[in-house]
Amino acid sequence: MELNRRTVIAGAAAAGIAATTLGTGTAEASAGKSPVKSLFGKLADGTKVYRWSLENGGTRLKVLNWGGVVQGLELPDRHGHYANVSLGFDNIDDYVAKTPYFGALIGRYGNRIGKGRFSLDGTSYQLSVNDGVNSLHGGKQGFDKHIWDVEPFTEGSDVGLHLYYTSVDGEMGYPGTLRTKVTYTLTRHGDWRIDYAATTDKATVVNLTSHVYWNLAGEGSGTIENHELTIAASRYTPTDSGLIPTGKLARVHGTPFDFREAKSIGRDIRAAHPQQVQAKGYDHNWALDKGVTARPEHVATLRDPHSGRTLRIATDQPGLQFYSGNFLDGTLTGTGGRTYRQGDALCLETQHFPDSPNKPAFPSTVLRPGQTYRTTTIHTFGA
Repeated sequence: MELNRRTVIAGAAAAGIAATTLGTGTAEASAGKSPVKSLFGKLADGTKVYRWSLENGGTRLKVLNWGGVVQGLELPDRHGHYANVSLGFDNIDDYVAKTPYFGALIGRYGNRIGKGRFSLDGTSYQLSVNDGVNSLHGGKQGFDKHIWDVEPFTEGSDVGLHLYYTSVDGEMGYPGTLRTKVTYTLTRHGDWRIDYAATTDKATVVNLTSHVYWNLAGEGSGTIENHELTIAASRYTPTDSGLIPTGKLARVHGTPFDFREAKSIGRDIRAAHPQQVQAKGYDHNWALDKGVTARPEHVATLRDPHSGRTLRIATDQPGLQFYSGNFLDGTLTGTGGRTYRQGDALCLETQHFPDSPNKPAFPSTVLRPGQTYRTTTIHTFGA
């Protein structure tokens, strides 16, 4: 039986179980606590990297000012025992030199743009290329590789962080100076909400997202193939060999891409569908049935049957990129001291579609002066 999140936390508190401050422990009822800042490390040039620790509603979140990285996210299981369910490193050097976007804020354009090129209002732009001939997650120095200004806050029963970054005109080839504000909020119920906002002084393209690698059994615990996933999408965007969408929308019915009903990720991951073979698993954008909406709507549920932990995602975006950790190869050692191997985590990135600037039929990602880019994603946890 799946228990309500607040029932688990309250039950643990009633039994007199104390919570630990880091790593695996047990849950207790908790009010929001003011974010705590600590030194995480230094960059090669001496710049200090800080970590903010937040706790509210039984969820514990650790965030770096380097790339807005979620360095840890701890949740209780059905018995109230905590585990960190997001992949990451315990030092800044690995984030700088090795990270495959663990926990990062992604911009200026999440996912891929074919050949790093697009045209807007009659002008052609060449972007930074960092994924073969394509541009991935904003280029070689995307938003994930910069120091963000961080402002902690407490508002009523919520706690969180405002993160700010200004991308200058021409950075990574993108037009316009983009002023970005991202807000991480932990609610009193333990939900993690992300609010993105951006303005520009010149027409540009924007597609911001979060790149947390999830393993609800705990990072470093092994494969996520037994996790059960539901995605509210009847179609997905097939890709070419470079993982750039072809521009078509394919139906999921009768294919391994059908997650309209909950199924284990491992059930069809080796089905030898041509799209899976070239991606080495799942690494595709699902075109959500709801499309672009005025408010976040529930689009996906992830559940680990062993721990009972669940993740529900709501968004106003039209797409969801499901990546099954295909390129984790055992060379990275995470926060728990264990190596990460293929399929040890997955990403669920709310977004507009990849390569939208080159696909007129896809929902537009153009932002113009006088407009404000706004989007919200909400993560609701349970056990």
